[in-house]
Amino acid sequence: MSRLDANPGLAMRTQGRLREATSLLVVYGLVLALIILGRLVSPEFLTHKYLMQTALAAALLGIVSVGVAFITYSQHYVDLSIPGIMALAGIVAVSALKYGFFASMATGMAAGLAIGLANGLVVGYLRLNPIIWTLAMMSVLSGVIRKAYAGAQVYPDAATSAGAAFLDLYHVQVLGLVPLPVAILAVLALVGYLLMRHTGYGEQLRLTGSSYEVARMTGVNVRRTVMTAFLISAATSAVAGILLTSFNKVGAQYIGRGYDFAAITAAVVGGMALAGGRGSVLGVIGGVMVIALLSSVLSLVRIGGFTFGEFEKAIVQGLVFIAVVGVNSYSRRRSGLDDA
Repeated sequence: MSRLDANPGLAMRTQGRLREATSLLVVYGLVLALIILGRLVSPEFLTHKYLMQTALAAALLGIVSVGVAFITYSQHYVDLSIPGIMALAGIVAVSALKYGFFASMATGMAAGLAIGLANGLVVGYLRLNPIIWTLAMMSVLSGVIRKAYAGAQVYPDAATSAGAAFLDLYHVQVLGLVPLPVAILAVLALVGYLLMRHTGYGEQLRLTGSSYEVARMTGVNVRRTVMTAFLISAATSAVAGILLTSFNKVGAQYIGRGYDFAAITAAVVGGMALAGGRGSVLGVIGGVMVIALLSSVLSLVRIGGFTFGEFEKAIVQGLVFIAVVGVNSYSRRRSGLDDA
């Protein structure tokens, strides 16, 4: 009898690692294929300038997706209030610039975390449906922002040192080499990976996502675990919202629109199971790279007089999401598991 036959738990962990390794090979294989395709479409695709522009464009989605990975891993799909959190964090940060740059950052982050705490308490402790609740929260946030600012946009005052620093935030170069959003993504991805894979919380999150009731009966504080996942997602969304507001040079209720769907697409493409308990931050980053590279390649494609605009790219992204979810669901049914 082999060690795997004698130890079912070890066999399941080994099978899980193999499945994850296969998923990572697939997603990073897609990344490589898109890089090759981009080079074939345009000689400029592999230049440092173009690749850095692609990385910068993907950075904000990556930051949001790292947080979404924790929610999906916990079997709660996605936080549909992400665009509202991003908009709220950005517009509050701009409004607080009169108190100084650091006070502005702290206030914007606090606003986002407050929404994450509310989501976590309701979904984690009251166990309301995460899709319905966060969709309702998104509607509330949109209304609150419109009412509080009378539908107006809020602009940073470039004449003040705090306002000038805020406007420059998105364009800061770390060590003169790496754009700040890319550096922040790298740090958050590393922290997210270590937290999910090498801490007790990450193990509790995996158990919760794999089987909520089993995790609860084995002593895991599943309510607090889920609440923390929503707090992490809100924190990354707030960071991305502040950076996006800096890039747009205006605080407005539409900031962050579409990031919720893009983030869950990146998570699923990167191997995260909607059923929970499977996937990794490393895979999600691969999913973000796939989406960013696909968008870049489509921008370069010319078929006669036809070009891919934003609407056409959105259609392709939706089709990719449908295809990946369909393949995952089919493979899990063939394996005797629940839908992915």
